[in-house]
Amino acid sequence: MPPKVRFTREEIIRAALDITRESGPEALTARSLAARLDCSAKPIFGLFRRMDEVQQELLKAGYQFYGEAIARAMESGEYPPYKASGMAYISFARRQPQLFKVLFMRDRTGEPQPAEDELTRRIIGLIMKNTGLEEQAAYTLHIELWIFIHGIASMLVTGYLNLEETVISTMVTDVYQGLLARKKEETA
Repeated sequence: MPPKVRFTREEIIRAALDITRESGPEALTARSLAARLDCSAKPIFGLFRRMDEVQQELLKAGYQFYGEAIARAMESGEYPPYKASGMAYISFARRQPQLFKVLFMRDRTGEPQPAEDELTRRIIGLIMKNTGLEEQAAYTLHIELWIFIHGIASMLVTGYLNLEETVISTMVTDVYQGLLARKKEETA
């Protein structure tokens, strides 16, 4: 009779996610994962061939965790949905700096360009609905604002600056309104 599996793939990935969130990606090793699970590395490698497979599953779990945080913020009503997505990205960076670095600040040389995902399509639709912009103008506005938002998040994560949420909110609104005015002017 084969030995009983002590852990599921999901439990191992959850432990890997916890290690990464707490201590960063460099802390995730077979040894640290085994210690977290209170076992040897054998059960891990009974379900995964190599650590890079664990790391790929970690990325999927991290993006899901991030996506859930963004969805909650967009539905909360604290900000209009589009602004909520940007403010939640910045908040995610502040609350989950290690995971943010793994998801959004890693070297992506050689990786394929990410496809437009469901969230991005939803956001472009929101911009079009709320502003009257055509799809290309809405997409460009979004990318330009998103680069600004990512810059704020990256500066928070790296300790370059530490702004209060109210200041960030005002800055995001100012940049959004400026971009929107320019887009409307271009299409008039």
